[in-house]
Parts: sequence; C-alpha cells; structure tokens
Amino acid sequence: MAEPLKVLYVVSELSPLVSTGGLGDVAYALPRALHAQGHDVRLALPCYDIIPPEYRGREYCLCVARLGSRVVHGCLRESAVPETDIPLYLIEHHEYFSRGDLYGYGTYEYVDNAARFCFFSLAVLDGVPQLDWKPDIIHCHDWHTAAIPAYLKTRDLRDPSWRDLPTLLTMHNLNYQGRYPASCLPQTGLGPELFTPEYIEFYGDINLMKAGIAFATKLNTVSPRYAQEILTPEFGAGLNGFLNTRKDDLAGILNGVDYTTWNAATDPLIDANYTMDDLTPKVKCKAALQRVVGLPERDVPVFAMVTRISWQKGVDILLEAVDDIMENDVQLLILGAGDPFYEQVCRDTAARHPGKMAAIMRFDVPLSHKVEAGSDFFLMPSRYEPCGLSQMYSLAYATVPIVSDTGGLADSIRHISKDNLARGVATGIVFSPCAAPELVGAIHAALKLYANPERLHAVRMAGMREDFSWAHAAEQYVKLYREAIAKCGPLSP
Repeated sequence: MAEPLKVLYVVSELSPLVSTGGLGDVAYALPRALHAQGHDVRLALPCYDIIPPEYRGREYCLCVARLGSRVVHGCLRESAVPETDIPLYLIEHHEYFSRGDLYGYGTYEYVDNAARFCFFSLAVLDGVPQLDWKPDIIHCHDWHTAAIPAYLKTRDLRDPSWRDLPTLLTMHNLNYQGRYPASCLPQTGLGPELFTPEYIEFYGDINLMKAGIAFATKLNTVSPRYAQEILTPEFGAGLNGFLNTRKDDLAGILNGVDYTTWNAATDPLIDANYTMDDLTPKVKCKAALQRVVGLPERDVPVFAMVTRISWQKGVDILLEAVDDIMENDVQLLILGAGDPFYEQVCRDTAARHPGKMAAIMRFDVPLSHKVEAGSDFFLMPSRYEPCGLSQMYSLAYATVPIVSDTGGLADSIRHISKDNLARGVATGIVFSPCAAPELVGAIHAALKLYANPERLHAVRMAGMREDFSWAHAAEQYVKLYREAIAKCGPLSP
C-alpha cells in the first residue's frame, strides 16, 4: 500500500469562512476527502478580516515576503478548517486583507491585488517551514497562488527544503488570469528575467496564471471536457497556444458534490425531505418555493436558475428566450447577483410576466437549497463552464438539469436521447449551440418530458443514482500528485 502524502493546499477562498462560489466549495470538500483517505493535507488561506475571530486561531510565527525592494511582514496564524481537525494556516496582513471584500468592490478589483496575493504566496513559503513540516507537494489554485511554482523554480528561498518540490496548479476558470500592467512586476517578487513570452509576459502585461502554467509540475482543470476546450482559441482565453506546450502535463478531474450538505433526504434547509424510494414530498417543496418567491401555487412546470448574473452564465440568452418560454403554461425563477445591468433586466422582465416569473437578485444559500428541491427543471445555459456544481446538486434533488453542451456540464449530464432513455441512463437535457432558439427547443423538450410522468420519473431516478462524491475525485488527485512527484525536476529560465 502506497504511503500517505503530505499536501499543502494553498487557496484564496474556503467555505464556509470566505467564498464567492465554487472555488471555496472545492477548497472545503477536497481536503476533507483527502484527509478521510489518510493523507496529511493542510490548508493555507489569507486571514481576511471578514473571517470570524473564533476561526482565526493563534499567532504562530512572523513571516516575511520580499517584493522587489519592499520587505513586507505578516503573521502566520494556526487554526483548523471548520468542523474538522485539518490544520489551517492563515496569513495575516492588516493592510492587504482587512477589507470588506476578497478581490474588490462589485466589478472593480483592488488595484493592488497582484501585491496582495503575491505577498500571501511568498509568506506561505516563508512561514510553513517554521512549522517543522514539509509537504510532498504544493497544490495551488487559480491565479491568486499561481506564482508559487515560479518562486520555487526561480528564487533563492531561505529554506532549502522547498528546492525542486513538485507543484500542481488547478485552473478553476481560465478567464480570470491575474493580468496586470508591466509596471506591477516589482510588486510580484518575480524577477525581470521572467518578463518574456516564454514565461509571464502576455501582450505587454504580466500574467500570473501564465507563470503557474509555465512552472507548475502538473496542471489540471475541474472537468475533462474543459481541459480539452482550453487548448482551443474559443475557450483558451488567449493562453491556448501556451497551454498546448504543456498539454502532456494537463489533466481534467471533475469536481465532486458534498453530499453531507446537498442531500434531499437530510437537508434541513428544505421544507420536506425525500428519497428515491418516495419522491412525493418534493411536491411540498415545490409549493413552499412558490410561496417564498411569490409565485402562485399551481401544478405547472417550474424552471429555475441559480447563478452569478453574468455573460458567461448565459443570463442574456435566457432573457432573449423568455417571451417564447412564457407562451407556455410555466413558471420561471432566477436567483443570483452579479452584473448590475443584467440584474435590472431580470427585474424588468419579471415585472412584464407577473405570476409567471420571479427575479430575486441576491446570493442566498438557504433559498438556493429550496430552489434545487422545489423546481422541476434547472437551467444552465452557460457559454462555458469549467465544471459547474449546480447541475450535480440538481440530480441529487430529482430536478432535471437543462444544460449547454460545454465543459463540466457535458461531462456530468447525459441527454434524454432515445438510446439513453432506453438504457435508463438519461439524466437531463443537453442543447447546442448555446443560443436562445436552442434553449427554447430544450424547454419544449422539457415540457414534453413533464407531460410523461413515467418517463420524467425514470429520468429523475437516473439522476439520483449518480454518484459524484468527492472520494472518487480525491483518488484522481492523489494519482496526479504521485505523477507530479515522480516527474519533478529543476526547471529554470
């Protein structure tokens, strides 16, 4: 039996402490799954001021980051991941992390984000060796920590134990790259010799995600389909050519579902619990949802969308299709927050369809559980979706997903084709291309399914049988960790 691994998991978000979406959920679930399999996994996270004091632990040591000519001091605090005994190391710096938001205000990010997260990354590398613990691999996430592989390969770090340590960079969404003007280079602590197209230069700017792609031992995305998509101009966000030079080191691992949180049989946030053996209480959940969002309690198909209100999520595609959808006897709910323009369009559109449409423009986790349990169909018309979690939550709640044919949506949902229905494995409706007419067509397919209770029940059952537990994903990550450890060797510019 292989020896357990020691994994340092460095991330900018961690549910339930601080999270803006899927990244925080993954950071909470994957380490717990690794821990359950016997691995020594420890997390490092910025000590944001919004983290409740009882979770900040105790001061352990001073940590230092050298950013150009600046020497920035911080503090490493020792705590634990909530509801676990997994060590959590919080990097404290009042100027950088005592702010109301993680990355910025609304759609505007903080101007010093490069310095903030490069400080965090370097402070981790300075503080962790003082714990008398050395990981076998560092697992980095998105641009916020993507400079770590570059630091390990190019900087003369104080502790020699970091030398040649393997790294894995997980790209949760390639469209967010940590791109800043070249004038910010001294704030990153990366040497000027790296400012070339072979490393971190990107159309005259610096690109922190590119630094990670250049220097990480292994790379992965959060679904197999997305790993292939980012090698193309359509989905590569300008980095597809560069990624193709590393495609042999690129893998795709589908995210999992935390079934302790998303479970129709035990969920305390829904109005009635139910199982595969008896879906009857789902009717109560539907009526309760209709009451909560102000829609009439009627036995009509309820279509719902819980999302960040953005272009990526295809909110505009749904809005373009709404009038055609509303020609049918249906109800539609949109829950989410994001782009102020589209938020207002959602409100205005709902006002045009009283009694048939509701638009609730806020993030509301308890209500999102009620939506998953109470709706009949869940809409995800995303233009691209690295993984997506809501479609997998929907399956667990016997709510049929309607998804575009992209990324993790395509990897996790099987279309109601004639063959899939005959084999009893159809779990949802997949449409392509991602455009309003095709979405309307998918809605019509859903209405036809709804009119056939026996077939609808079979699709719901197939969905509830799906198992996207984190244990399977954790095994794949361990395999990737071991490949990185075996491969690791010096790489310098």
